[in-house]
Amino acid sequence: MTPQSPIGVAGIEAAWTDLRAIVGAEHMRAGTAEDALDGVRPQMVIEPANAEEMAKVLKTATNAGLQVIPRGGGTKLDWGNPPRGAQLIISTGRLNHVVEHAWGDMTATVEAGCTVQQLQQTLAEHGQRLALDPLWPEKATIGGILSSNDSGPLRIRFGSLRDLIIGITLALPDGTLAKSGGKVVKNVAGYDLPKLATGALGTLGIITQAIFRLHPVPRTSRTLSFSAPDGSIINAFILAVLDSKLVPTGMQVRAENSPRCDADVRFEGTAAGCDVQVEQVTRLASSLSASRSREGTWDFRSALWAGVEPAVICKFTLLPTNLGAFLDQLRRVAEENHLSWKLVGQALGVGLIRLEGKDPSVLLSAVLELRKNLESRAGALVILGCPVEIKAKTDVWGSPGNALHLMKSIKAQFDPTGTLNPGRFIGGI
Repeated sequence: MTPQSPIGVAGIEAAWTDLRAIVGAEHMRAGTAEDALDGVRPQMVIEPANAEEMAKVLKTATNAGLQVIPRGGGTKLDWGNPPRGAQLIISTGRLNHVVEHAWGDMTATVEAGCTVQQLQQTLAEHGQRLALDPLWPEKATIGGILSSNDSGPLRIRFGSLRDLIIGITLALPDGTLAKSGGKVVKNVAGYDLPKLATGALGTLGIITQAIFRLHPVPRTSRTLSFSAPDGSIINAFILAVLDSKLVPTGMQVRAENSPRCDADVRFEGTAAGCDVQVEQVTRLASSLSASRSREGTWDFRSALWAGVEPAVICKFTLLPTNLGAFLDQLRRVAEENHLSWKLVGQALGVGLIRLEGKDPSVLLSAVLELRKNLESRAGALVILGCPVEIKAKTDVWGSPGNALHLMKSIKAQFDPTGTLNPGRFIGGI
């Protein structure tokens, strides 16, 4: 990847003039302290009106040597490493339309700046939904959840974003609008663009539009919660459900500052179908204490972002068979370091933890110990939220494994000048 050269004052002023000509002066403003990302304050924020303007803006920025941060609703903007620089934030705020709901084909085409809640409300008019439950749907945008690959408990039944997305349009740094399933364009032939852009943190291109497969809104939903004295018992129950013929649409484990933990299981469909599955899962959990779900059970993930600071919020991945052992280790590490903790884990081995403590260096030490253990067992631990001083001392993504060379090669093809989100992705990409 070719590093960008320093930009002179005259060059920057010329770039601002060119950008204003593209979007209009009313859609471009000076960056403020509220726009800063990990202490890096952009000089300008710009809002293109459509994909074509987005491509022109990005090409102009690239030609001028500007470093660019794409932004949607901003709910996950602090995920990733601190940027090496950021002269310009490009917002998708005006690309906020549901372009088409082909309800007969059960697909929807939506612009990147549309919020998840807005899309779901439109789809619900025809009894359909995007079977996805990301964090903060009222503010999170389609482009943002794709870039961060954010999904929730519905994943156990309907898959992740990579399973639901069937088409995408990307504005590339050279001004190309690359569309999946369309004409072959330079540097993208042979790539599965929807899957490649999902989870890339906006480092390859700026998503302007996406197409999703849809599912019906269920007639009814039932959730049961089960409690156990320790993680190994809950882990055995989760594995038993996974090994059964039950078809839950959500299954999560919750724990907080104690060996005791809870498992929530959700079924959706007809009332009769849900009743049968509730009866079967209750038999599987005969040794556990059961109760009907409390209000907000499935919002436990978002609650991990509220609490005493300083704190670290991490995403973990592991083999489902290792969840009980990880709970034990998390509790031990927290106790040894005098930290408070919370965990919510999905049945397929993905989850979130929150660690709270007075000393950021102790928090970092605990996180690195947990990460080392997970990585030794084919797992991973990614820091999503933390004080900037912790980000300065570690790569929030952890070990990139043996895929880093390939990832850098792809980055070099899509963004050879390092315009987009410089340094924020895995391995400093």
